[in-house]
Amino acid sequence: MSDQSPCCAASRPEGESVAVDLASPSPSGEAPGRTDTSGMVELPGGTFIMGTDAQDGYPADGEGPAREVTLSPFWIDTTTVSNADFAEFTEVTGWVTVAERLGTSFVFAGYLPDDFPPTRSVAEAPWWREVAGADWRHPEGPGSSLEDRMDHPVVHMTWRDARAYAKWLGKRLPTEAEWEYAARGGLAQNRYPWGDQREPGGEHRMNVWQGTFPAKDTGADGYIGTAPVDAYEPNGYGLYNTTGNVWEWCSDWFDPTWHRTGPRIDPGGPPRTGRKTMRGGSHMCHASYCFRYRVDARSSNTPDSSAGNIGFRCVRSA
Repeated sequence: MSDQSPCCAASRPEGESVAVDLASPSPSGEAPGRTDTSGMVELPGGTFIMGTDAQDGYPADGEGPAREVTLSPFWIDTTTVSNADFAEFTEVTGWVTVAERLGTSFVFAGYLPDDFPPTRSVAEAPWWREVAGADWRHPEGPGSSLEDRMDHPVVHMTWRDARAYAKWLGKRLPTEAEWEYAARGGLAQNRYPWGDQREPGGEHRMNVWQGTFPAKDTGADGYIGTAPVDAYEPNGYGLYNTTGNVWEWCSDWFDPTWHRTGPRIDPGGPPRTGRKTMRGGSHMCHASYCFRYRVDARSSNTPDSSAGNIGFRCVRSA
């Protein structure tokens, strides 16, 4: 399975949002405490082993080779941005997301009512349906809401929406190297933030698809769909849900080969490629088709794409 597969999250062509971007104002209004680091943890940086040489994942995604990377210190959010966080942003700035401006986003078909009218699906992944009126306030389209989900991760986020939110707070999106360093929680070359066993001692540590995809999610890990941003135990750095729950945007453009020869000190990604890197997997990942709920796994999407399993967290340089 290549990085271009739509299983992880459906894609819009890059540039689809250009017209609406030009018509939408930049975020305005002061964020409370632009230099505030509450809800963040400072990481010391240093040298770590990034990537993996394992062959049971998706080598074509550029997961390897394992290599030493050195990072400067930085601050990172302990959780992904929640619906409550994003609601404050929109109330203060008037920001309208790309999904809202375009009028559609992609929703997992299994979350739609049985009598939901037919809509366009993704040919290679028919479980993705383009739904009119689906956006961060209406995760499953018209009739859905954020009731009882204000502490869940905001979804239907494009890379452009995530960047706007981060700028408003005087933050930025993490580089892919910063993300992986933080997600590992201080462990070296483990698959998950807590070790190498997905469910050590039978204990669920993240929100991924349980059962048979795409027919049935049993919710054995406690959740069907998204989970609260602080669900489960944090990793060794105090970060929650760095695997599972929602894909997280990074600042880097995506290239499966660039890092083989790219810089090893504070790498910032390759030149423009048309796709941005995403990390961490989501609640829709299942070993049968998308074994990307690992700290060393990668995926990508166009910066105009949004879906019900894409969110983000922010960083700040120390």
